[in-house]
Amino acid sequence: MEMNLKAALFDLDGVVFDTEPQYTDFWGQQCREFHPERPNLENEIKGQTLSQIYEKYFCGSLLKKRPLITERLNDFERHMEYVYITGFTDFIVELRKHNVSTAVVTSSNKMKMEAVYAKRPEFKSLFDEILTAEDFEHSKPDPDCYLKAAARFNADASECIVFEDSFNGLKSGKAAKMCVIGLATTNIACDIAPLSNYVVSDYSNLDYEHCLRLLA
Repeated sequence: MEMNLKAALFDLDGVVFDTEPQYTDFWGQQCREFHPERPNLENEIKGQTLSQIYEKYFCGSLLKKRPLITERLNDFERHMEYVYITGFTDFIVELRKHNVSTAVVTSSNKMKMEAVYAKRPEFKSLFDEILTAEDFEHSKPDPDCYLKAAARFNADASECIVFEDSFNGLKSGKAAKMCVIGLATTNIACDIAPLSNYVVSDYSNLDYEHCLRLLA
Protein backbone atom coordinates (compact mmCIF):
# COMPACT_ATOMS: atom_id res chain seq x y z
CA MET A 1 0.00 0.00 0.00
CA GLU A 2 1.35 3.42 -0.94
CA MET A 3 2.01 5.59 2.11
CA ASN A 4 1.08 9.25 2.20
CA LEU A 5 3.04 11.68 4.35
CA LYS A 6 0.55 14.46 4.91
CA ALA A 7 1.95 16.25 7.96
CA ALA A 8 5.26 16.66 9.79
CA LEU A 9 4.77 17.74 13.40
CA PHE A 10 7.71 19.24 15.29
CA ASP A 11 8.30 19.94 18.94
CA LEU A 12 10.29 23.16 19.39
CA ASP A 13 13.17 23.06 21.89
CA GLY A 14 15.69 20.35 21.11
CA VAL A 15 13.90 19.60 17.81
CA VAL A 16 13.78 22.84 15.82
CA PHE A 17 16.17 24.84 17.98
CA ASP A 18 19.26 23.70 19.87
CA THR A 19 18.16 25.41 23.07
CA GLU A 20 18.32 22.58 25.60
CA PRO A 21 21.86 23.41 26.84
CA GLN A 22 20.67 26.96 27.58
CA TYR A 23 17.64 25.70 29.50
CA THR A 24 19.86 23.30 31.44
CA ASP A 25 21.96 26.27 32.54
CA PHE A 26 18.88 28.28 33.50
CA TRP A 27 17.26 25.50 35.52
CA GLY A 28 20.60 24.57 37.02
CA GLN A 29 20.76 28.03 38.57
CA GLN A 30 17.20 27.80 39.91
CA CYS A 31 17.67 24.29 41.26
CA ARG A 32 20.90 25.14 43.04
CA GLU A 33 19.16 28.08 44.67
CA PHE A 34 15.88 26.42 45.66
CA HIS A 35 16.78 22.72 45.76
CA PRO A 36 20.43 22.50 46.89
CA GLU A 37 19.59 19.07 48.33
CA ARG A 38 18.88 17.76 44.79
CA PRO A 39 22.11 18.02 42.75
CA ASN A 40 21.58 17.63 38.98
CA LEU A 41 17.83 18.19 39.32
CA GLU A 42 18.02 20.27 36.13
CA ASN A 43 18.68 17.04 34.21
CA GLU A 44 15.71 15.26 35.77
CA ILE A 45 13.22 17.93 34.70
CA LYS A 46 14.22 18.00 31.02
CA GLY A 47 11.20 17.78 28.75
CA GLN A 48 8.71 18.72 31.46
CA THR A 49 6.37 21.68 31.08
CA LEU A 50 6.61 24.62 33.45
CA SER A 51 3.35 23.54 35.10
CA GLN A 52 4.72 20.05 35.65
CA ILE A 53 7.94 21.44 37.13
CA TYR A 54 5.98 23.73 39.46
CA GLU A 55 3.58 21.02 40.60
CA LYS A 56 6.37 18.60 41.45
CA TYR A 57 9.23 20.79 42.66
CA PHE A 58 7.84 24.21 43.59
CA CYS A 59 4.94 23.52 45.88
CA GLY A 60 4.49 23.88 49.64
CA SER A 61 6.91 26.44 51.01
CA LEU A 62 8.26 27.10 47.51
CA LEU A 63 4.86 27.93 46.03
CA LYS A 64 5.47 31.64 46.63
CA LYS A 65 8.63 31.46 44.49
CA ARG A 66 6.74 30.62 41.29
CA PRO A 67 6.14 34.26 40.22
CA LEU A 68 9.84 35.03 40.67
CA ILE A 69 10.92 32.03 38.61
CA THR A 70 8.35 32.81 35.91
CA GLU A 71 9.68 36.37 35.68
CA ARG A 72 13.24 35.08 35.43
CA LEU A 73 12.25 32.54 32.78
CA ASN A 74 10.41 35.08 30.65
CA ASP A 75 13.41 37.40 30.74
CA PHE A 76 15.76 34.52 29.94
CA GLU A 77 13.70 33.46 26.91
CA ARG A 78 13.62 37.00 25.56
CA HIS A 79 17.41 37.06 25.41
CA MET A 80 18.36 33.46 24.63
CA GLU A 81 19.74 32.33 21.26
CA TYR A 82 17.57 30.34 18.86
CA VAL A 83 19.95 28.28 16.71
CA TYR A 84 18.41 25.75 14.32
CA ILE A 85 19.34 22.10 14.69
CA THR A 86 21.80 21.16 11.94
CA GLY A 87 20.03 20.48 8.64
CA PHE A 88 16.59 21.52 9.86
CA THR A 89 15.86 24.35 7.45
CA ASP A 90 16.92 22.37 4.36
CA PHE A 91 14.86 19.41 5.54
CA ILE A 92 11.68 21.37 6.12
CA VAL A 93 12.01 23.19 2.79
CA GLU A 94 12.22 19.80 1.06
CA LEU A 95 9.14 18.52 2.88
CA ARG A 96 7.14 21.55 1.83
CA LYS A 97 8.24 21.09 -1.79
CA HIS A 98 6.55 17.68 -1.59
CA ASN A 99 3.36 19.30 -0.27
CA VAL A 100 3.86 18.01 3.28
CA SER A 101 2.11 20.27 5.80
CA THR A 102 4.27 21.35 8.71
CA ALA A 103 3.44 22.37 12.27
CA VAL A 104 5.15 23.27 15.50
CA VAL A 105 3.53 21.49 18.43
CA THR A 106 5.06 22.94 21.58
CA SER A 107 4.31 23.26 25.27
CA SER A 108 5.83 26.75 25.11
CA ASN A 109 3.39 29.63 25.53
CA LYS A 110 2.61 32.54 23.21
CA MET A 111 4.94 34.87 25.12
CA LYS A 112 7.86 32.54 24.44
CA MET A 113 6.89 32.37 20.77
CA GLU A 114 6.93 36.16 20.49
CA ALA A 115 10.57 36.00 21.57
CA VAL A 116 11.21 33.41 18.85
CA TYR A 117 9.55 35.56 16.19
CA ALA A 118 11.61 38.58 17.24
CA LYS A 119 14.89 36.66 16.93
CA ARG A 120 13.83 34.60 13.89
CA PRO A 121 11.53 36.67 11.62
CA GLU A 122 11.48 33.88 9.01
CA PHE A 123 10.22 31.29 11.50
CA LYS A 124 6.51 31.56 10.74
CA SER A 125 7.10 31.05 7.02
CA LEU A 126 8.48 27.55 7.71
CA PHE A 127 5.23 26.25 9.18
CA ASP A 128 1.58 26.02 8.19
CA GLU A 129 0.44 25.91 11.82
CA ILE A 130 1.98 26.82 15.18
CA LEU A 131 0.29 25.23 18.18
CA THR A 132 1.27 26.37 21.68
CA ALA A 133 0.35 25.49 25.26
CA GLU A 134 -2.78 27.63 25.00
CA ASP A 135 -4.16 25.28 22.31
CA PHE A 136 -4.15 22.10 24.42
CA GLU A 137 -6.26 20.79 27.26
CA HIS A 138 -3.67 18.21 28.31
CA SER A 139 0.12 18.39 28.36
CA LYS A 140 2.52 15.82 26.93
CA PRO A 141 2.74 12.82 27.40
CA ASP A 142 -0.99 12.97 26.64
CA PRO A 143 -1.58 12.67 22.86
CA ASP A 144 -3.99 15.64 22.82
CA CYS A 145 -1.54 18.09 21.25
CA TYR A 146 -0.57 15.86 18.33
CA LEU A 147 -4.14 14.77 17.67
CA LYS A 148 -5.18 18.42 17.53
CA ALA A 149 -2.32 19.19 15.15
CA ALA A 150 -3.29 16.34 12.82
CA ALA A 151 -6.89 17.57 12.85
CA ARG A 152 -5.73 21.00 11.59
CA PHE A 153 -4.65 19.23 8.39
CA ASN A 154 -7.47 16.70 8.28
CA ALA A 155 -4.74 14.05 8.52
CA ASP A 156 -4.97 10.54 9.91
CA ALA A 157 -2.36 9.46 12.46
CA SER A 158 -0.90 7.10 9.85
CA GLU A 159 -0.17 10.11 7.64
CA CYS A 160 1.84 12.02 10.27
CA ILE A 161 5.40 11.94 11.54
CA VAL A 162 6.26 13.41 14.93
CA PHE A 163 9.71 14.82 15.71
CA GLU A 164 10.52 14.85 19.43
CA ASP A 165 13.44 14.84 21.84
CA SER A 166 11.99 14.51 25.36
CA PHE A 167 10.55 11.40 26.97
CA ASN A 168 7.16 13.03 27.50
CA GLY A 169 7.09 14.25 23.90
CA LEU A 170 8.05 10.87 22.50
CA LYS A 171 5.36 9.21 24.61
CA SER A 172 2.85 11.77 23.36
CA GLY A 173 3.61 10.96 19.72
CA LYS A 174 3.40 7.23 20.40
CA ALA A 175 0.12 7.62 22.28
CA ALA A 176 -1.25 9.44 19.22
CA LYS A 177 -0.29 6.31 17.22
CA MET A 178 2.00 8.27 14.92
CA CYS A 179 5.43 7.46 13.54
CA VAL A 180 7.97 9.09 15.87
CA ILE A 181 11.47 10.24 14.99
CA GLY A 182 13.55 10.87 18.09
CA LEU A 183 16.19 13.61 18.18
CA ALA A 184 19.12 12.66 20.40
CA THR A 185 19.73 16.28 21.38
CA THR A 186 18.43 16.27 24.94
CA ASN A 187 18.76 12.59 25.85
CA ILE A 188 21.15 9.98 24.50
CA ALA A 189 20.09 7.81 21.57
CA CYS A 190 19.91 4.50 23.44
CA ASP A 191 17.55 6.00 26.04
CA ILE A 192 15.04 7.38 23.55
CA ALA A 193 15.23 4.48 21.07
CA PRO A 194 12.50 2.39 22.80
CA LEU A 195 10.05 5.28 22.30
CA SER A 196 11.10 6.07 18.72
CA ASN A 197 10.63 4.47 15.32
CA TYR A 198 13.95 6.01 14.30
CA VAL A 199 16.62 8.08 16.07
CA VAL A 200 18.80 10.82 14.59
CA SER A 201 21.26 13.34 16.03
CA ASP A 202 20.16 16.03 13.56
CA TYR A 203 18.53 16.36 10.12
CA SER A 204 21.65 15.95 7.99
CA ASN A 205 20.74 12.51 6.69
CA LEU A 206 16.94 12.83 6.63
CA ASP A 207 14.91 13.52 3.51
CA TYR A 208 11.37 13.10 2.20
CA GLU A 209 11.95 9.61 0.76
CA HIS A 210 13.45 8.42 4.03
CA CYS A 211 10.35 9.62 5.88
CA LEU A 212 8.10 7.74 3.46
CA ARG A 213 10.01 4.54 4.15
CA LEU A 214 9.63 5.05 7.89
CA LEU A 215 5.86 5.45 7.49
CA ALA A 216 5.74 2.15 5.62
